[in-house]
Amino acid sequence: MTQFDLTGRKALVTGAARGIGAAIAESLVKAGASVMIGDILAEAGRETAARLSAGGAKVGFVKLDVTRDEDWAAAVAETSAKLGGFDILVNNAGIEITSLIINVEAEDLRNMCNVNVVGTALGIKHAFRSMQPGGSAGKGGAVVNISSVAATIAFPAIAGYSGTKSAVDRITRIAAMESGKLGYGVRVNCIYPGLVPTDMGMKLASDIVAAGLAPNVETAVGGVIEQTPLGRLGEVGDMADAVVFLCSDGAKFITGIGLPVDGGMGM
Repeated sequence: MTQFDLTGRKALVTGAARGIGAAIAESLVKAGASVMIGDILAEAGRETAARLSAGGAKVGFVKLDVTRDEDWAAAVAETSAKLGGFDILVNNAGIEITSLIINVEAEDLRNMCNVNVVGTALGIKHAFRSMQPGGSAGKGGAVVNISSVAATIAFPAIAGYSGTKSAVDRITRIAAMESGKLGYGVRVNCIYPGLVPTDMGMKLASDIVAAGLAPNVETAVGGVIEQTPLGRLGEVGDMADAVVFLCSDGAKFITGIGLPVDGGMGM
């Protein structure tokens, strides 16, 4: 056992049917945690849960629309019931809609705010209610929110997304302060992932081309790499490892931070 061992911990990870969320769920399982996958993608979510549980780990799926208060209440209750507790929440679910400001659509901004900001805040709300003393789980815990390097740099065509991910950072810090001052026993942190070549990440590269900011996807991706001191894109495992650290006792005196996992891009 190490200080990063999560044996006995019970986690809910949102947006974990695929991509970074699935990698986070897998890393939590490898560290010893039981995991509930929450997602609106039911078929993919169940497939991921089945894959991760094949080795004997306790992994389940719950359908969760993070913008709905009632979905959160049900998901937290099911997590506690099926896993036997609840002490880790990873708010990973998010959407990105690329647009130059001159072309931005109000509905796109509302959708990003609803998922990225409202969804994160509701998750923290229900985690606090369950994890605090007297709550349904009642043993404290850790919340990790997924922000973005977009919250720290001025990158064109992602103003709306950048704004929502900046909000995730602010919510994280205030939630950490409230938890500490009110004795909830829950640490709250966030990470700033760099560009990862998931479906979402590569769509952003294609959208950058469509916006006239790069001649092709290779150039768009190359521009990001050029801005990254470590000289490569991120990998899903890079993000997952950082989340495991922040959930573990290795980070037991860390709360209210934003941890860059971006190869130095946002320095």
